[in-house]
Amino acid sequence: MRRYVIRRVLEMIPTTFGIVLLTFVLFHVVGGSPAEVVLGKNASAEALAAFDARYGYDKPLVFGQWVRLRAMRDIPRAHLPQADAGGLRRVPLAYALPAGSYRIHAPHVLIGLRESATGMTEDAMIDGPAPLTFAVREGWRVVSLDVGGALPSVIRLRRRTAGLFDSQFMRYLLSLARGDLGVSSEHNLPVARILRNGVGPSLSLTIPILIGGTLVGVMLGLVCAAWRGGVADKAVLILSTVLMSVNYVVWVLAGQFLLAFKLRLFPIWGFESAAYLVLPVLIGIVSGLGRDVRFFRAAILDEVYKPYVRTAQAKGLGGRRIMVRHVLRNSLIPIVTYVSLSIPFLFTGSLMLESFFGIPGLGSVSLNALHSSDMAVVRAVVVLGALMYQGVNLVTDLGYAWLDPRVRLG
Repeated sequence: MRRYVIRRVLEMIPTTFGIVLLTFVLFHVVGGSPAEVVLGKNASAEALAAFDARYGYDKPLVFGQWVRLRAMRDIPRAHLPQADAGGLRRVPLAYALPAGSYRIHAPHVLIGLRESATGMTEDAMIDGPAPLTFAVREGWRVVSLDVGGALPSVIRLRRRTAGLFDSQFMRYLLSLARGDLGVSSEHNLPVARILRNGVGPSLSLTIPILIGGTLVGVMLGLVCAAWRGGVADKAVLILSTVLMSVNYVVWVLAGQFLLAFKLRLFPIWGFESAAYLVLPVLIGIVSGLGRDVRFFRAAILDEVYKPYVRTAQAKGLGGRRIMVRHVLRNSLIPIVTYVSLSIPFLFTGSLMLESFFGIPGLGSVSLNALHSSDMAVVRAVVVLGALMYQGVNLVTDLGYAWLDPRVRLG
């Protein structure tokens, strides 16, 4: 078993690597610019560039040696101003370029430099086949760029990175290896601290829902299987159908309005004591009970019709003993599988409960991070979810071997 656990833990590394890579690519495609979300679209290009540099968004996503600059977008040749007497055309810069190595797609470039400390200026002329590469010394900034010669249709300016893999993705992987989840761009706090503050409220909500929903569902499933075809079985089946037919949002709104607002049986909003969790937990259990009961009933009935049950009945064993000690025990593997697969969806449901009831858990943290494009928090939540899901699968597989000695862990 020790070898199996070690192998499964090692398998988590490439799986997590793939999940993080997919997350990076997807949020890069659909997430937009975090700097523009946090600072606003009216922020200056220099302020946006400073934000990108501070949080590492000025680097390539996965790999690359040259990156775009906010100082100058790709400019069509037709949009450049008219050439001066020397045949040069001024390239508009949104801000002065700091020290570094740059590449511009032009065969003739006049670079205007200024020393930051003294304000002294100088010009540098570069000629050659396009694109041209130039370096800016420490303490100097590029304040103007003029291009000339046979210009291409589009003028592009790029900055050189420290290396091919000096990227957002590789820097994040190195930070993860050190146990550093980064810094929140919205709160300017370590992401690990934000997640620690949200784990407690989330677990205090999801664990009671998981345990309570499983226990109630299994008990009702046993009732249905013991009196299958009877009044109790039909009543529970009708009830489960009704529970499944009502949308999750309706349960949340109806429970909050009727039980909390109208009848004042529970607090409406907040997380000041355990009393604030009672209503969300009840809603979480009831909303998923219909689906749970139907599955548990089917799993238990699958065992009821097996030959060993008839053998036990022929030997004179009581119905309760057969159901609890034999049928339920042999039904635990599909039940454990179902419960383990429902855990990620349980956290998704708790996200809505946390939002409606003002519980400061991981769900609220995730929503706020998505709204503010706080990529550091979003990535950390994704990584945490991936590790949790893989950990649950590992524990589930170990549980199989414990529940059924015939199961061999390969």
